[in-house]
Amino acid sequence: MLALVYTLGFWLWRTAVAADAATWYAETNATGVHFTRAGYWYTFFSIPLFQFILLRWYLRLLLWFRLLWNISRLDLHLTAAHPDGAGGIGFLGHSAYAFSPILFAQGAVASGMIATRILYTGKTLPAFEMEMLSWIGAAVLFILGPLVMFLPHLDRAWRKGVTEYGALASRYVFRFEERWMHGDPNRTGALLGSPDIQSLSDLATSHQVVNAVSLVPFGKTDVIGLIVAAGAPFLPLTLTMFSAEELFSRMFKLFV
Repeated sequence: MLALVYTLGFWLWRTAVAADAATWYAETNATGVHFTRAGYWYTFFSIPLFQFILLRWYLRLLLWFRLLWNISRLDLHLTAAHPDGAGGIGFLGHSAYAFSPILFAQGAVASGMIATRILYTGKTLPAFEMEMLSWIGAAVLFILGPLVMFLPHLDRAWRKGVTEYGALASRYVFRFEERWMHGDPNRTGALLGSPDIQSLSDLATSHQVVNAVSLVPFGKTDVIGLIVAAGAPFLPLTLTMFSAEELFSRMFKLFV
Protein backbone atom coordinates (compact mmCIF):
# COMPACT_ATOMS: atom_id res chain seq x y z
CA MET A 1 0.00 0.00 0.00
CA LEU A 2 2.81 2.42 0.85
CA ALA A 3 4.40 1.52 -2.47
CA LEU A 4 1.24 2.66 -4.23
CA VAL A 5 1.25 5.90 -2.27
CA TYR A 6 4.82 6.77 -3.16
CA THR A 7 4.33 5.66 -6.76
CA LEU A 8 1.42 8.06 -7.19
CA GLY A 9 3.34 10.78 -5.35
CA PHE A 10 6.28 10.30 -7.70
CA TRP A 11 3.90 10.51 -10.66
CA LEU A 12 2.53 13.82 -9.38
CA TRP A 13 6.07 15.13 -8.95
CA ARG A 14 7.03 14.05 -12.48
CA THR A 15 3.91 15.71 -13.87
CA ALA A 16 4.87 19.01 -12.23
CA VAL A 17 8.42 18.70 -13.55
CA ALA A 18 7.19 18.02 -17.07
CA ALA A 19 4.86 20.98 -16.91
CA ASP A 20 7.56 23.21 -15.39
CA ALA A 21 4.75 25.17 -13.75
CA ALA A 22 3.09 25.48 -10.37
CA THR A 23 0.07 23.32 -9.64
CA TRP A 24 -2.24 23.00 -6.66
CA TYR A 25 -0.18 20.07 -5.32
CA ALA A 26 3.36 21.15 -6.27
CA GLU A 27 5.29 24.32 -7.01
CA THR A 28 8.61 24.97 -8.66
CA ASN A 29 11.39 27.29 -7.58
CA ALA A 30 15.14 27.62 -7.96
CA THR A 31 15.77 24.49 -5.88
CA GLY A 32 13.36 22.28 -7.85
CA VAL A 33 9.84 20.97 -7.42
CA HIS A 34 8.23 20.75 -3.98
CA PHE A 35 4.83 19.63 -2.73
CA THR A 36 2.51 22.30 -1.42
CA ARG A 37 0.68 21.78 1.87
CA ALA A 38 -2.33 20.60 -0.10
CA GLY A 39 -0.03 18.26 -2.01
CA TYR A 40 1.35 16.70 1.18
CA TRP A 41 -2.18 16.26 2.54
CA TYR A 42 -3.30 14.73 -0.76
CA THR A 43 -0.33 12.37 -1.03
CA PHE A 44 -0.02 11.17 2.56
CA PHE A 45 -3.64 11.28 3.77
CA SER A 46 -6.21 11.46 0.97
CA ILE A 47 -4.53 8.87 -1.26
CA PRO A 48 -3.97 6.27 1.52
CA LEU A 49 -7.60 6.67 2.63
CA PHE A 50 -8.82 6.28 -0.93
CA GLN A 51 -6.59 3.24 -1.48
CA PHE A 52 -7.83 1.65 1.75
CA ILE A 53 -11.43 1.92 0.54
CA LEU A 54 -10.40 0.70 -2.90
CA LEU A 55 -8.58 -2.32 -1.50
CA ARG A 56 -11.70 -3.22 0.49
CA TRP A 57 -13.62 -3.30 -2.79
CA TYR A 58 -10.91 -5.47 -4.34
CA LEU A 59 -11.24 -7.84 -1.40
CA ARG A 60 -14.97 -8.09 -2.04
CA LEU A 61 -14.25 -8.81 -5.68
CA LEU A 62 -11.86 -11.59 -4.74
CA LEU A 63 -14.47 -13.11 -2.42
CA TRP A 64 -17.05 -12.92 -5.20
CA PHE A 65 -14.66 -14.56 -7.67
CA ARG A 66 -13.87 -17.32 -5.20
CA LEU A 67 -17.60 -17.94 -4.70
CA LEU A 68 -18.08 -18.21 -8.46
CA TRP A 69 -15.16 -20.63 -8.66
CA ASN A 70 -16.61 -22.84 -5.93
CA ILE A 71 -20.02 -22.84 -7.57
CA SER A 72 -18.52 -23.68 -10.96
CA ARG A 73 -16.94 -26.78 -9.40
CA LEU A 74 -20.35 -28.16 -8.42
CA ASP A 75 -22.37 -30.59 -10.50
CA LEU A 76 -24.87 -28.02 -11.74
CA HIS A 77 -28.17 -29.11 -13.22
CA LEU A 78 -28.60 -26.72 -16.13
CA THR A 79 -31.27 -26.97 -18.81
CA ALA A 80 -30.78 -25.60 -22.29
CA ALA A 81 -34.51 -24.84 -22.60
CA HIS A 82 -34.46 -22.24 -19.81
CA PRO A 83 -35.98 -18.94 -21.04
CA ASP A 84 -33.00 -16.86 -19.87
CA GLY A 85 -30.89 -18.40 -22.65
CA ALA A 86 -28.11 -19.30 -20.22
CA GLY A 87 -29.24 -22.61 -18.78
CA GLY A 88 -30.83 -20.95 -15.74
CA ILE A 89 -27.81 -18.97 -14.50
CA GLY A 90 -28.33 -15.85 -16.59
CA PHE A 91 -28.88 -13.88 -13.38
CA LEU A 92 -25.12 -14.05 -12.76
CA GLY A 93 -24.55 -11.66 -15.65
CA HIS A 94 -27.00 -9.17 -14.15
CA SER A 95 -25.08 -9.29 -10.86
CA ALA A 96 -22.23 -7.47 -12.62
CA TYR A 97 -24.22 -4.23 -12.32
CA ALA A 98 -23.44 -4.26 -8.60
CA PHE A 99 -19.83 -3.40 -9.50
CA SER A 100 -20.74 -0.45 -11.71
CA PRO A 101 -20.12 2.13 -8.93
CA ILE A 102 -16.54 0.96 -8.37
CA LEU A 103 -15.86 1.05 -12.12
CA PHE A 104 -17.28 4.56 -12.29
CA ALA A 105 -15.17 5.67 -9.32
CA GLN A 106 -11.96 4.29 -10.77
CA GLY A 107 -12.84 5.75 -14.14
CA ALA A 108 -13.19 9.13 -12.45
CA VAL A 109 -9.69 8.76 -10.99
CA ALA A 110 -8.23 7.86 -14.39
CA SER A 111 -10.15 10.74 -15.98
CA GLY A 112 -8.73 13.14 -13.38
CA MET A 113 -5.17 12.00 -14.08
CA ILE A 114 -5.65 12.48 -17.81
CA ALA A 115 -7.19 15.92 -17.22
CA THR A 116 -4.16 16.90 -15.13
CA ARG A 117 -1.78 15.90 -17.90
CA ILE A 118 -3.86 17.77 -20.48
CA LEU A 119 -4.03 20.96 -18.42
CA TYR A 120 -0.44 21.03 -17.18
CA THR A 121 1.59 19.34 -19.93
CA GLY A 122 -0.17 20.70 -23.00
CA LYS A 123 -1.22 17.32 -24.38
CA THR A 124 -4.52 16.74 -26.15
CA LEU A 125 -7.28 14.23 -25.46
CA PRO A 126 -6.66 12.06 -28.58
CA ALA A 127 -3.19 11.30 -27.21
CA PHE A 128 -4.84 9.26 -24.44
CA GLU A 129 -7.27 7.35 -26.65
CA MET A 130 -5.50 4.01 -26.19
CA GLU A 131 -5.25 4.49 -22.43
CA MET A 132 -8.99 5.15 -22.14
CA LEU A 133 -9.98 2.25 -24.39
CA SER A 134 -7.58 -0.07 -22.57
CA TRP A 135 -9.03 0.91 -19.20
CA ILE A 136 -12.62 0.34 -20.33
CA GLY A 137 -11.76 -3.02 -21.90
CA ALA A 138 -9.78 -4.17 -18.87
CA ALA A 139 -12.56 -3.11 -16.48
CA VAL A 140 -15.24 -5.04 -18.36
CA LEU A 141 -12.99 -8.08 -18.70
CA PHE A 142 -12.12 -7.96 -15.00
CA ILE A 143 -15.79 -8.08 -13.96
CA LEU A 144 -17.21 -10.46 -16.56
CA GLY A 145 -14.13 -12.61 -17.14
CA PRO A 146 -14.68 -14.87 -14.10
CA LEU A 147 -18.13 -15.82 -15.42
CA VAL A 148 -16.40 -17.68 -18.24
CA MET A 149 -15.74 -20.42 -15.66
CA PHE A 150 -19.28 -21.63 -16.35
CA LEU A 151 -18.56 -22.19 -20.04
CA PRO A 152 -18.01 -26.00 -19.67
CA HIS A 153 -21.35 -26.36 -17.86
CA LEU A 154 -23.22 -24.37 -20.47
CA ASP A 155 -21.49 -26.20 -23.29
CA ARG A 156 -22.57 -29.56 -21.87
CA ALA A 157 -26.11 -28.29 -21.34
CA TRP A 158 -26.24 -27.02 -24.93
CA ARG A 159 -24.93 -30.28 -26.41
CA LYS A 160 -27.33 -32.35 -24.31
CA GLY A 161 -30.26 -30.06 -25.15
CA VAL A 162 -29.58 -30.07 -28.88
CA THR A 163 -29.37 -33.87 -28.89
CA GLU A 164 -32.45 -34.55 -26.78
CA TYR A 165 -34.69 -31.87 -28.25
CA GLY A 166 -33.51 -32.76 -31.75
CA ALA A 167 -34.54 -36.39 -31.17
CA LEU A 168 -37.86 -35.31 -29.66
CA ALA A 169 -38.55 -32.99 -32.59
CA SER A 170 -37.77 -35.76 -35.07
CA ARG A 171 -40.15 -38.21 -33.38
CA TYR A 172 -42.91 -35.62 -33.16
CA VAL A 173 -42.54 -34.45 -36.78
CA PHE A 174 -42.54 -38.05 -38.09
CA ARG A 175 -45.75 -38.81 -36.20
CA PHE A 176 -47.26 -35.49 -37.32
CA GLU A 177 -46.55 -36.27 -40.96
CA GLU A 178 -47.76 -39.84 -40.55
CA ARG A 179 -51.06 -38.63 -39.15
CA TRP A 180 -51.76 -35.57 -41.26
CA MET A 181 -49.84 -36.26 -44.49
CA HIS A 182 -50.17 -40.00 -44.89
CA GLY A 183 -53.26 -40.68 -42.77
CA ASP A 184 -56.94 -40.79 -43.63
CA PRO A 185 -57.76 -37.96 -46.12
CA ASN A 186 -61.20 -37.57 -44.54
CA ARG A 187 -59.59 -36.30 -41.33
CA THR A 188 -57.96 -33.25 -42.94
CA GLY A 189 -61.05 -31.22 -42.17
CA ALA A 190 -60.10 -31.22 -38.51
CA LEU A 191 -56.73 -29.63 -39.22
CA LEU A 192 -57.78 -26.09 -38.24
CA GLY A 193 -57.67 -25.65 -34.51
CA SER A 194 -55.92 -28.97 -33.97
CA PRO A 195 -53.76 -29.10 -30.83
CA ASP A 196 -51.12 -30.89 -32.90
CA ILE A 197 -50.42 -27.67 -34.82
CA GLN A 198 -49.97 -25.68 -31.61
CA SER A 199 -47.77 -28.40 -30.13
CA LEU A 200 -45.58 -28.38 -33.24
CA SER A 201 -45.23 -24.60 -32.98
CA ASP A 202 -44.34 -24.82 -29.27
CA LEU A 203 -41.80 -27.54 -29.99
CA ALA A 204 -40.22 -25.40 -32.72
CA THR A 205 -39.96 -22.47 -30.29
CA SER A 206 -38.35 -24.67 -27.63
CA HIS A 207 -35.87 -26.01 -30.18
CA GLN A 208 -34.91 -22.45 -31.18
CA VAL A 209 -34.35 -21.56 -27.51
CA VAL A 210 -32.11 -24.61 -27.08
CA ASN A 211 -30.06 -23.79 -30.17
CA ALA A 212 -29.60 -20.18 -29.02
CA VAL A 213 -28.14 -21.02 -25.61
CA SER A 214 -25.26 -18.71 -24.72
CA LEU A 215 -22.00 -20.29 -23.62
CA VAL A 216 -21.46 -17.51 -21.06
CA PRO A 217 -24.00 -16.33 -18.46
CA PHE A 218 -24.10 -12.72 -19.66
CA GLY A 219 -25.28 -10.88 -22.74
CA LYS A 220 -24.73 -7.72 -24.75
CA THR A 221 -26.84 -5.68 -22.35
CA ASP A 222 -24.57 -6.59 -19.43
CA VAL A 223 -21.44 -5.72 -21.42
CA ILE A 224 -22.88 -2.39 -22.60
CA GLY A 225 -23.92 -1.48 -19.04
CA LEU A 226 -20.39 -1.99 -17.74
CA ILE A 227 -18.87 -0.11 -20.68
CA VAL A 228 -21.11 2.87 -19.90
CA ALA A 229 -20.20 2.77 -16.20
CA ALA A 230 -16.46 2.56 -16.92
CA GLY A 231 -16.43 5.09 -19.76
CA ALA A 232 -18.86 7.75 -18.50
CA PRO A 233 -16.22 9.57 -16.37
CA PHE A 234 -14.19 10.27 -19.51
CA LEU A 235 -17.00 12.20 -21.22
CA PRO A 236 -16.26 15.54 -19.43
CA LEU A 237 -12.77 15.42 -20.97
CA THR A 238 -14.33 16.30 -24.31
CA LEU A 239 -14.74 19.82 -22.93
CA THR A 240 -10.96 20.18 -23.29
CA MET A 241 -11.48 20.00 -27.07
CA PHE A 242 -14.86 21.69 -27.52
CA SER A 243 -16.80 24.36 -25.71
CA ALA A 244 -20.00 23.33 -23.96
CA GLU A 245 -22.09 25.12 -26.59
CA GLU A 246 -20.28 23.42 -29.46
CA LEU A 247 -20.52 20.03 -27.74
CA PHE A 248 -24.28 20.36 -27.16
CA SER A 249 -24.70 21.53 -30.76
CA ARG A 250 -22.88 18.45 -32.08
CA MET A 251 -24.93 16.13 -29.86
CA PHE A 252 -28.16 17.81 -30.96
CA LYS A 253 -27.26 17.34 -34.62
CA LEU A 254 -26.33 13.72 -33.91
CA PHE A 255 -29.71 12.79 -32.40
CA VAL A 256 -31.95 14.96 -34.57
